[in-house]
Amino acid sequence: MAHSFTQEYFQIPVVTRAYTTACILTTAAVQLEVITPFQLYFNPDLIIRRYQIWRLITSFLFFGSVGFSFVFNISFLYRYCRMLEEGCFRGRTADFVFMFLFGGIVMTLFGLFANVFFLGQAFIIMLVYVWSRRHPLVRMNFFGLLNFQAPFLPWVLMGFSLLLGNSIVVDLLGISVGHMYYFLEDVFPNQLGGRRLLMTPELLRAMFDQPEDPDYRPLHEEQQGEDLLQDEEPQE
Repeated sequence: MAHSFTQEYFQIPVVTRAYTTACILTTAAVQLEVITPFQLYFNPDLIIRRYQIWRLITSFLFFGSVGFSFVFNISFLYRYCRMLEEGCFRGRTADFVFMFLFGGIVMTLFGLFANVFFLGQAFIIMLVYVWSRRHPLVRMNFFGLLNFQAPFLPWVLMGFSLLLGNSIVVDLLGISVGHMYYFLEDVFPNQLGGRRLLMTPELLRAMFDQPEDPDYRPLHEEQQGEDLLQDEEPQE
């Protein structure tokens, strides 16, 4: 059983595996009181004046204590990060890492003005937004209550946050950055006179783009039927 779990774990694509694992380990460290959220949150003053550079990364890794919010966020992170990596970014790991860097840098810059302490949820919304815009015909079912096309998913999640009494600033930040990436990568290059502005550095390609493992088994969307939010095939 342990061997089977290890095998399945290493079948998860590398970026999804690394990010999800980092988020889970960070939460576990907080739960075990090895570290505290005060050592993780985004604080420009501490980053600049006290050189606590790790906050640029740890602010993306913590979703709160173990509970409904953590499970909800980590399930969405795993699901949509993996579907992106195994879908439109399959065989393009360097491009996927570059999207992570683009999103992280832009959110950090916005975070200087938005007074947001943890950016992980906004990052998840960005991933969901990019996936939803690249799968416009997929129909979604949210908790068995709502049926809608995939591009409405980020807005449904924002409405859900609002119903729970949470601030929607984080959701709006994720949607904004996701739209920036989608426009620069998918829309502007295809317009008259447009061109690609987001070019993945060759260093990232040398580091991450490798021949695909012949035994690699991608996760199909239909295998995700037990998730809180399910996909349906597009209707003719």
